[in-house]
Amino acid sequence: MATQLTYRQSALLFLTEWDIWAGSENWHLYYKLRQSYGDNRLLDDAPGHLFLPHEAEDLASFLQLSMLNGWGGYVLTEANYVNAFFSHDEFIDFFAQNSENLNDARKVFGTPPANRC
Repeated sequence: MATQLTYRQSALLFLTEWDIWAGSENWHLYYKLRQSYGDNRLLDDAPGHLFLPHEAEDLASFLQLSMLNGWGGYVLTEANYVNAFFSHDEFIDFFAQNSENLNDARKVFGTPPANRC
């Protein structure tokens, strides 16, 4: 998602769900990763992370850790071609203003079950 959806443009990772599966959350690792970027704020105070075009690998790391922690949120891209919502319930929804744009997401990520994508 960090490279396929962004088209090498900026993207916002906006977390909306946490503290749901407390046993799977690694807060220490999350805050160490965040601190490595010079950001000491709490997730409650700053749930969004803006990644510049050259930071796709950084987005991938934050996204992976968020999913491993059982969190949910959005990947909102500057390209606004296709965006994504990932849930703490272990599914990802892709959305776009133009439904034809979802064909590319289907090619990369597979065909969704009924009622998804």
